[in-house]
Amino acid sequence: MPVDLTDAVIVVTGASSGIGRASARRFALAGARVVLAARREEPLRELAAELGAGALAVPTDVSDEEDVRALALAAVTRFGGIDVWVNCAAVTAFGRLEDIPSAPYRRVLETNFLGYVHGARAALAHLRERKGTLINVGSVNSRVGAPLVSAYVASKFAIRGWSESLREELRGDGVHVVLIEPASIDTPLFQHAGNWARRRPKALDPVNDPERVAAAIVRAARWPRGEIIVGRGGRSMIAMHDVMPAPLFERLFTARVQRNHFLDEPAEPSEGNLFAPVGEGTGETGGWKDLARRRRPRQAGLAAALALPLAGALAVRRAVR
Repeated sequence: MPVDLTDAVIVVTGASSGIGRASARRFALAGARVVLAARREEPLRELAAELGAGALAVPTDVSDEEDVRALALAAVTRFGGIDVWVNCAAVTAFGRLEDIPSAPYRRVLETNFLGYVHGARAALAHLRERKGTLINVGSVNSRVGAPLVSAYVASKFAIRGWSESLREELRGDGVHVVLIEPASIDTPLFQHAGNWARRRPKALDPVNDPERVAAAIVRAARWPRGEIIVGRGGRSMIAMHDVMPAPLFERLFTARVQRNHFLDEPAEPSEGNLFAPVGEGTGETGGWKDLARRRRPRQAGLAAALALPLAGALAVRRAVR
């Protein structure tokens, strides 16, 4: 039986833009009461006003455990409990390991992973009471490494292992733990990113709409299950990673990142939104899907270049069997 979301209390972190914002809207359309959390107060207030009396904006820095406890308390005080907690807040930093200073590198890990831990700690007692669901938004990068975003990848790998551990710990408690693994998504994450790569980053093609991930998150709240991969390119990337010889995959994927994860524009080193919110990028999308349409012929050639080694690796694997 699906979970009825009518009047359910949903907490969404990272709700000021991107996947979090799209998810909050979808939950509200499903009749849920939504608690919106992010560092940027103005976009949260605007969204809460749009969603009406069933929405509450609570400015929150998820890297601060006291802030997250206050968020949970605000949800329970206003609406009486918590049915679903969506850990979605994330930041990233582009650059080689030795080029990114220690404090920004640590900040990515503190926000993306410890922020989720803080959310779970604050929510679990309430979720147990209502047999609720903890939804953690990971990434295809929870399974596949990538150059020039090692802190982000480390945080997403951590989220996957941690989510699995929580499912095992909470077995029998009535609390579901779901991991959402989006492929490349059109969000303002890349405009917000810290950057020491000397070029402006962009979403990696093929780019998916954040609404697709939001729909998967709401479905997961209705029908919880362990892990859900979302978006074009996600399953194929994981398959290539798992089937190809590691040196071949790493060589091809590194070349792909160098060609396709950056614009042909120089960029000065920047902390982006790592330590303080930025004004730009308060919508669900970052405009990367439109850019991808203009680059489609080039992307098709890249897909073909990756498909041929994958087909060869699959043939070798079948022959060995």
